[in-house]
Amino acid sequence: MSRGFVKEEDQEEIPIVAPRANLPFGVVNYVTNNGLEELKQEQNLLLEQQKTLIEESNETNRVQINYITTKLSLLEDRISSARIVDLSTQPQNEIHFGATITLFKQEENCKCQYQIVGVDEANISLNKISFLSPLAKVLRNKKVGDVIALQTPMGKRNMNIELIEY
Repeated sequence: MSRGFVKEEDQEEIPIVAPRANLPFGVVNYVTNNGLEELKQEQNLLLEQQKTLIEESNETNRVQINYITTKLSLLEDRISSARIVDLSTQPQNEIHFGATITLFKQEENCKCQYQIVGVDEANISLNKISFLSPLAKVLRNKKVGDVIALQTPMGKRNMNIELIEY
């Protein structure tokens, strides 16, 4: 049936849901054990919210239920496509997925630490960077003692790799 024959008040509001972190088509959804647990915790929280709204079942909850259902669908896609990387199998002397790296930034004369994680787990305020980020790509396969150069909007940044941990 054409949408032209549906009464305006009968039309369902379509929720606008922000997409999850970008994972380009064809790229494997690598996650750490912790990252998968965080996704499952988010899923459980959304399921609880959905259940509560359905139990209350009133007209204003309909849009919220649609919103949560859409978020759950996106989340379930990520969980089902997740591939856990066992950090104990990573080469301990090289930087790969899951590594926590201590860098010395020459220009700023300071140390910093980053962990390379999955796209959904990335959070710069927690020093967790996506394996797809420019910094992670420059660090891949490097070893302690290597110097990397990262081109940023503020110019080239040189960093020494001081420590790799898994």
